[in-house]
Amino acid sequence: MEDVKDKKYELRKLIEKKLDTLSREEIQKKLKAIEAQLFEFANFIEAEVSLLYISQQHEVATGHIIRRCMDSAKNIILPVFDNSNGGAKFYKIQDVDADLKKGAGNVLEPNPERCKPVSMENIDIAIIPGVAFDEKGGRLGTGAGRYDRIIPKLPVTARKVAFAFEDQITQMVPMEAHDKFVDIIITEERIIYKI
Repeated sequence: MEDVKDKKYELRKLIEKKLDTLSREEIQKKLKAIEAQLFEFANFIEAEVSLLYISQQHEVATGHIIRRCMDSAKNIILPVFDNSNGGAKFYKIQDVDADLKKGAGNVLEPNPERCKPVSMENIDIAIIPGVAFDEKGGRLGTGAGRYDRIIPKLPVTARKVAFAFEDQITQMVPMEAHDKFVDIIITEERIIYKI
């Protein structure tokens, strides 16, 4: 088991190093391509309730995507993680500037005093963050396991989709029994359906 943890750590560092070499212009070009693919993606177009994430370092940035969703009147849900019990609650946001506050680790999250709670059962599509992915849907996150706990609780019908730069796609992500897969990965060049 330590061997898998070591491999995960090494892969995380390798991908982070790759991403750190990209210029701002390269990143913006890749982000625009991913966004274009998303807004033409049938599952996303048809989804009434979409779970997104507030990106952290070495994850595909979602700020512009969330703002564009607000402009197109999509129902956007964001998680608030409870680190004490490993769970999460989900809230609909309507105004990116007013509805978010800094939470644990200075990461923006919905303000429960301003946002309406939403049941996980209502989620049609879940956009899942990650640092590295493989073509089988293997996912390497930041190591906190938050999304590995969310994924199995999502409705069976909800598509689990990840955003990734091609630089984040690797031949194989080392997986442990508790690690969860995504169904689809949208990159700047293609849409990868889990083999």
